[in-house]
Amino acid sequence: MAVKYIPEPFRIKMVERIKMLTQEERIEKIKEAKYNLFNLRGEDVYIDLLTDSGTNAMSDGQWAGVMRGDEAYAGSSSYFKLIDAGKDIFGYDYIQPVHQGRAGEKVLFPIFLSKGKFAISNMFFDTTRAHVELAGARAIDCVVEEAKNPSVRAPFKGNMDVVKLEKLINELGAENVGLVVMTITNNSAGGQPVSMANMREVSEICKKYHIPLNIDAARYAENAFFLKQRDEECKNMTIKEIVSKIFSYGDTFTMSAKKDTIVNIGGLIGVKDGNSPMILKIKANCISYEGFFTYGGLSGRDLEALAIGLYEGIDENFLRYRIGQMEYLAGKLDEAGIAYQSPVGGHGVFVDAAAFFPHIPYYEFPGQVLAVELYKEAGIRTCDIGSFMLGNDPDTGEQLHSQFEFTRFAIPRRVYTQAHIDIMADALIAIKQRASEIKRGYRITWEPPILRHFQASLEPIEY
Repeated sequence: MAVKYIPEPFRIKMVERIKMLTQEERIEKIKEAKYNLFNLRGEDVYIDLLTDSGTNAMSDGQWAGVMRGDEAYAGSSSYFKLIDAGKDIFGYDYIQPVHQGRAGEKVLFPIFLSKGKFAISNMFFDTTRAHVELAGARAIDCVVEEAKNPSVRAPFKGNMDVVKLEKLINELGAENVGLVVMTITNNSAGGQPVSMANMREVSEICKKYHIPLNIDAARYAENAFFLKQRDEECKNMTIKEIVSKIFSYGDTFTMSAKKDTIVNIGGLIGVKDGNSPMILKIKANCISYEGFFTYGGLSGRDLEALAIGLYEGIDENFLRYRIGQMEYLAGKLDEAGIAYQSPVGGHGVFVDAAAFFPHIPYYEFPGQVLAVELYKEAGIRTCDIGSFMLGNDPDTGEQLHSQFEFTRFAIPRRVYTQAHIDIMADALIAIKQRASEIKRGYRITWEPPILRHFQASLEPIEY
């Protein structure tokens, strides 16, 4: 049965020209970039899947909002539109804009975390892990076991292992666990969703031990759509109702609005209890790091676009198309016998690079190998989600061994067409046919002390 593409719930009004370099030019460009995809110029990339963060296409409504943005330094009308939208959708009393998700973590995490403390998550993404460590604490992943096997098809591979969570809390001491973080969808596990029951169980454990529960909400709308598809208790609810319910189990949330809110810049912090003393601390940190708390590092036009995007991002027709793009690419890979984290996630397809290159060890970074080959093959820029991204142990300096070696195809929202996705599949098929010819991976020649995959220099290991 042929894989079916979900038609777009929109029509195209403007186009942006892109170019494709020759393969010889691409080989030279990636060498000049020291084999780090982040070092490439955007203009030298044909299909850019490095991230779905801030790379989305805004709607006519959002662009109209840009023109209406109120640029008052304090208390702009655009700020109040955003606050009203945030309260309406998430049901939290306090909403704080920031310029992106990691800014929210920088503002919020030091309130809970310090040296000697721990944060536990279903799985930390690299920037979130970094902000735990920058606060002086240590991050522990606690994802369910089925997530660790890409070939296992389970509906909620993003879930927290609640038995392990409670065991960790008792071993570490509840007083030493400063924060529990639920990432929805679970990015590092392949964009996998969290079930409503799992969210509820984690909330109950946190309440039992008096530990605050923060939701990393970058892809909350995609998680809600999966819940409607797969969770019996959610099948008759609207997306907005599902969002409201899942957020009712948290105490706070941090969000990169550059994903499911379909904007190019922006983030949010939410606090459920409007009387919480932490709100004054959030405002103080925001003023120090981001700007006055009614703009949080954003212009009025950004606040306006974000307020509109909050509603566009939870539109069910859009989400059906959005997830449908992932399912289409995954179907193509199924036909070709190419392994990925299955079932497919919400914002991208996480290809199992370890299955592509079983002869390349984790410390030679198979996810990065596949990413480089994709650029050489078709001008596609992707990202390693594996040992290269995970980095070194903050205490010993030793290379960490990731539970996954993925190459992530993070597909921007409302940007690429079916033809582009066919090119992605064709490139993977071509690389698979010559995978055995690629004998070795990469070594790092220079790296910064934290978040190395953004800046590190690499070189191919010769035979």
